[in-house]
Amino acid sequence: MLSDPIADMLTRIRNATRTHKETVDVPASKFKEELAKVLVKEGYVASYERTRPEGAKFDVLRLTLKYGEKREQVIKHIERVSRPGRRAYVSAENLPRVQRGLGVAVVSTSKGLLADRDARKQGVGGEVVCILW
Repeated sequence: MLSDPIADMLTRIRNATRTHKETVDVPASKFKEELAKVLVKEGYVASYERTRPEGAKFDVLRLTLKYGEKREQVIKHIERVSRPGRRAYVSAENLPRVQRGLGVAVVSTSKGLLADRDARKQGVGGEVVCILW
């Protein structure tokens, strides 16, 4: 049993991009699926699908990773901010600007999981799940 499944997902993505894998499988959950939607919308992941491999008991999210023209990583840095032992909550006015707006902070708000730009537009704060650039 994992104590932090979101950190596990981010670590799997980080490791897969460093070794230039095409896809990465992550145990599925609703929260992870919402996080995958945000990553696709922001252009860091090409696509995702929820499947159940043959003979498996649980669903997995299969993320198709994205690379540049010369196979350079699109995700150069991905980091968990709010952890089970230390939650990080911010108001709408104090949402972080990652790499002066070139990166993304994923925020869990009352309106769902949003990128920092969208949360700022809607005027909502929440828990900063992760940052990436």
